Amino acid sequence: MRVLVIVKASKESEAGEMPTEAVLAAMGKYNEELVKAGVMLDGEGLHPSARGKRIRFSGSQRTLIDGPFAETKELIAGYWVWRVASMDEAVSWLKKAPFDGGAEVEIRPIFEADDFGKELTPELRAQEERLRAEIAERK
Repeated sequence: MRVLVIVKASKESEAGEMPTEAVLAAMGKYNEELVKAGVMLDGEGLHPSARGKRIRFSGSQRTLIDGPFAETKELIAGYWVWRVASMDEAVSWLKKAPFDGGAEVEIRPIFEADDFGKELTPELRAQEERLRAEIAERK
């Protein structure tokens, strides 16, 4: 199964404070473990929400909202995409992460094609596979 590991924003990340060399080194070591184990598929840190935008959809209306966004606890500072055998394995890996006090990280399963049942017709499944292949070629 694939999971999205969501690193929640903090006052420091929203203020644009960069991590120390020691924190970067510890995270680099941790990411290396994840990659060597075949767990980590992707992962990045995100700029503060002040550099972001939101679009609110209401019927045919689109409303642009410039950052920063208010509720820090609802914002994301970074993410990983992992391939694990189970949610328990994801939790086990996450417990090894080099975060200090106050960090909050969420793990969410990513939908797989089979999760959609018969609504994902053979034609739609073929389209999905084609798009994934195109994305992989560009990397």
